[in-house]
Amino acid sequence: MKAMRSVSFLLVVLGLTVTPAIAQSKAQASFDKLKTLAGNWEGTAGGLVSKVSYRVISNGSVLEESMQNGTEDPMVTIYHLDGDRLMVTHYCGAGNQPRMVAAPDPGKPNVFAFKFLDATNLSSTQEGHMRDLVLTIVDKDHITQQWTWRDKNKEAKMELFKLARTK
Repeated sequence: MKAMRSVSFLLVVLGLTVTPAIAQSKAQASFDKLKTLAGNWEGTAGGLVSKVSYRVISNGSVLEESMQNGTEDPMVTIYHLDGDRLMVTHYCGAGNQPRMVAAPDPGKPNVFAFKFLDATNLSSTQEGHMRDLVLTIVDKDHITQQWTWRDKNKEAKMELFKLARTK
């Protein structure tokens, strides 16, 4: 009886330690897939030429995206893990920094849908800010990004970027 309790206890402990590792591995696998974007990309959005570069930094723990649309200063978006969550922090030209968390869809492993979590330098969510990002890896040389801008609690604008890897 004592041996049975010990085995049961051991199985419970193993189950508790394995579950976070599985969740972590899914977030890590998604992040690893995003890191394959490293390089330069070009395309259009809203009739403007967009240039995007991705680079893996900080000992592989961060994917940095620099995006320039037309003549605007580049905006930077940082992709990273936070425990078992895949996140982005977008350093916006509007002067705020929305943070978004990926909502994984097992049926669409090449679609990364990030939803608003919070923001720095944003006194109210009534102020204009990026709200959502859906990044889709179409194939190894083509991606799309769909950004949603929210102002006064309404989705005010959606911008679709169609990008191709430059050689």
